[in-house]
Amino acid sequence: MYRSRHSRAGGNPCGATAAARHGLPRARARRWWLALVLACAAPLALAGNQKEEALADSVRLALSNAIKDATPPTPSFRNPSDEARYRNWLDTMSYRLKRKLADEQTRTEFLATVWYEARRAGLDPGMVLGLIQVESAYRKYAVSIVGARGYMQVMPFWTNVIGDRNRSALFNMQTNLRYGCSILRMYLDMEAGNVYLALGRYNGSRGKPEYPNAVLAAWNNWK
Repeated sequence: MYRSRHSRAGGNPCGATAAARHGLPRARARRWWLALVLACAAPLALAGNQKEEALADSVRLALSNAIKDATPPTPSFRNPSDEARYRNWLDTMSYRLKRKLADEQTRTEFLATVWYEARRAGLDPGMVLGLIQVESAYRKYAVSIVGARGYMQVMPFWTNVIGDRNRSALFNMQTNLRYGCSILRMYLDMEAGNVYLALGRYNGSRGKPEYPNAVLAAWNNWK
């Protein structure tokens, strides 16, 4: 979960100079760099902790079915234009993420899975990337001081509530992203689409500004 012990890369971790070299217009590069700085310099909050809440049987069943569906992350497109937009998104996000995930194959698989699981849950893939930036800094095996695991820092109790009690599976990329996206979707529905409150609930800090503000700032990096 969101916490003060995230490691930060030295030098220029957000790559504004690289963005300029990549040919981004100066004004756009400045906006991109500012968003990254705001995300990296967001006020540090106390360690978050997703809360185990009483769920209606219908909600629990829907979440359980979403988690059990083992559909592989293979995108499908209605037309060539949709596919072209996806390929452009993948290329753009891959460039921005390569300082964090250096291996191209790992980076491509990660982004393709984020896109698939986010869209499957009805979420903006950019918001999911922003949440992951704040939660784990893109570390697959991240473990928080309260025991949250993986990219989206899913609390292990969720494997008892809606899964098969296999906590180690939360270190599997697709499993972690599926849990995280499904849980965030549930919170958005609970909060009638209010992203700010849903993000706070995801972190166990509903009503406090630090975490949702950090994720919303990070989201700007991935638009």
